[in-house]
Amino acid sequence: MRQLIDLFVSFFKIGLFTFGGGYAMLPMLQREIVEKHKWATEDDVLDYYAIGQCTPGIIAVNTATFVGVKLAGALGGAVSTVAVVSPSLIIITIISTILRNFAEYAVVQHAFAGIRVAVAALVVVSVAKLFKKGVKDVLGYVIFAVSLLLVFFLDVSPIWVVLAAIAIGVGKALKAGKGGEQA
Repeated sequence: MRQLIDLFVSFFKIGLFTFGGGYAMLPMLQREIVEKHKWATEDDVLDYYAIGQCTPGIIAVNTATFVGVKLAGALGGAVSTVAVVSPSLIIITIISTILRNFAEYAVVQHAFAGIRVAVAALVVVSVAKLFKKGVKDVLGYVIFAVSLLLVFFLDVSPIWVVLAAIAIGVGKALKAGKGGEQA
């Protein structure tokens, strides 16, 4: 029971303080899950994050669910999921019921402008960490560069890019004779 409470509190906090979506939550996930509670390694969290990007739904919710299931089974996944979305639901409900035209207030517009800048910095930090962990060899640099070109400049769907990267990774493992072994 204590672990479920800890999961709820940790993911509620992540949901409450993560502005800007899933990418901005990576630093908080690492701090809470890896450093503070030691529920998973940094590599585990990056794996959950990568899987969360490839599965339907919101990346923050998917990642919370994966971590919760690892620690406490289906109930842990449900608790983590409810916890990470609860702050947004509460805040949106309060804002929508109390303030009409909330976004029209100058102070709110300035606050959101400041939040966007801070979120951009958090996303850059997350991308840098993912890059350091994921790009380890020449093939990694090539996949990164081609993926960036395809998505950013040629507007190719990220789904196709991820599927192609999966195929390349599987092909590399099969070529090296590691198809059935764990890395």
